[in-house]
Amino acid sequence: MKPLESISNPLPYDEQLFTIALTKIHGLGLQGALTLYKTMGNAADIFNGIGKLKQRYPTLKQRVLQALDEGATQAIRKAEEELRFCHEHQIEVMCLNDAIYPQRLAQCDDAPLVLYYKGNTSLNAAHAVSVVGTRKCTEYGREMCHRLTSELSRCCPDTLVVSGLAYGIDIQAHRGALEAGLPTVAVLAHGLDRIYPYSHRDTAKAMIGKGGLITEYTTGTSPDKGNFVRRNRIIAALSDACIIVESAIKGGAIITAHLAFDYNRQVFACPGRISDKYSEGCNMLIRNNTATPFISATDMATELGWITEEKRRQSLTQGIQTDLFPQLSAEERILADLIRPTDGMQVNLIAQQSGLPIHQATALLFEMEMKGIVRLLPGSVYKLTNA
Repeated sequence: MKPLESISNPLPYDEQLFTIALTKIHGLGLQGALTLYKTMGNAADIFNGIGKLKQRYPTLKQRVLQALDEGATQAIRKAEEELRFCHEHQIEVMCLNDAIYPQRLAQCDDAPLVLYYKGNTSLNAAHAVSVVGTRKCTEYGREMCHRLTSELSRCCPDTLVVSGLAYGIDIQAHRGALEAGLPTVAVLAHGLDRIYPYSHRDTAKAMIGKGGLITEYTTGTSPDKGNFVRRNRIIAALSDACIIVESAIKGGAIITAHLAFDYNRQVFACPGRISDKYSEGCNMLIRNNTATPFISATDMATELGWITEEKRRQSLTQGIQTDLFPQLSAEERILADLIRPTDGMQVNLIAQQSGLPIHQATALLFEMEMKGIVRLLPGSVYKLTNA
């Protein structure tokens, strides 16, 4: 077979071929393949020099050598087919030794040997966050996803948003990122010859133009349950921080949170009411000190060292002006302007300084609270939610 040219990958064709083939050896498993790969330093030498392999790895079990010997021909054939598909569909093949392989993921002990990527954004972005949660998100979860991405577009417009294209929080995070102009990448639990769920196909297409789709699975791989659990480690590892928006006590989002924690990523969780089922997992992560409460993207960016305190204040002020004011009536804007420079203002003082009767000021503040613009503190004190 004539070698195919790589799309933009600097690794030789043979190295791509043998690395993919290594993942196709039956019975070897990820850790077994990784051990061989790291021992030899590349995949080609594993297939081309069994004698050298024995020399460098004297404790190598006979069954591994037998698996390589018996499975090499078929594995290489499958790898050739995969490379042909990738070439025809403009899919990049990223091997672990490749310079374009995502470096955050490469640092993890269980990083995939090969990634398949269709998109146009760097996976080594300066800033990256993973956003995950329940497939049955509430209006609160949807609002938090869009608020998160909107704020990030102001304070850190180069941030990559990573999720899993699933129903609920995942798709809301992707769509929020697209609306905010942020690059967003979905980690899939199947090959790039399909989109699952199919109803998210249009969003996935839009993401290829502003982000991308990535997977460790070759074509023909179905979206089986176990694959979703495995892909969670990639979602966690691709980012600097992982944000759990909504989750029950158990579920994929909680697994991802613990994986991110184990990878030394900063974990954030959106706190919710103790009576809400899909806030129980987030509240538990916060209670167990696994996660930091997520209050705003700007505060998160400050804590991660992405922006300065001065930039934080500027971003919050801009956010109030651009995000909240379009929702406000002229009278509500007057109240927002009064409250904004303070850490909270008592209702009587608001009425006095605005010149409005107390009953009218109270009614306006109630409407603003229902819109999520202000929150009521003890002592009838009102504070802007983004302040």
